Amino acid sequence: MGALTRDHQHTATTPADDRHPHSAPTTTPAPPTTAEPTTEPTTTRHTDRPRDADGMAVAAFVLGLVGLLVFNLVFGPCAIALATLALLRGTHRKGRAFLGLTLGVVDLVVLFSLLAANDTVTWQFGG
Repeated sequence: MGALTRDHQHTATTPADDRHPHSAPTTTPAPPTTAEPTTEPTTTRHTDRPRDADGMAVAAFVLGLVGLLVFNLVFGPCAIALATLALLRGTHRKGRAFLGLTLGVVDLVVLFSLLAANDTVTWQFGG
C-alpha cells in the first residue's frame, strides 16, 4: 500500500493511485438487487378523487358565500356546479358541499329578487 501524504489524509491510496494522485478512486458497482414486491398501495387517480372532491366542496362553499355580496350571476352557478360535482364524486365534506349548493341557489334568488325589485343587479345600504 502506498504511503499516506498530507494531501491524501482522508483517503487511502493504492499503488495505482500513487501513479495518478489526482485520479478518482475506482469502485466496483454494487451487484443488482432483486426488487421485492411492495404491499403498499400505489397512488392512483381513483384515490385522489375524494381529496379533489373535498376541495370542490370547500370551493363551492366559498364561492357561494362570496357570491352573496358580489358577482352572484357568476359565483352562484359556479358554486352549484362545484357542489354537485363534489357530491357526485363522494366528498367527505358533504355538509360543506350542501352549504355551497344552498348558497349558490340563494345567490341566484338574490339576483332575481334585485332584478324584480329595482330593475338592477346592484344593491346598497342606506337610502
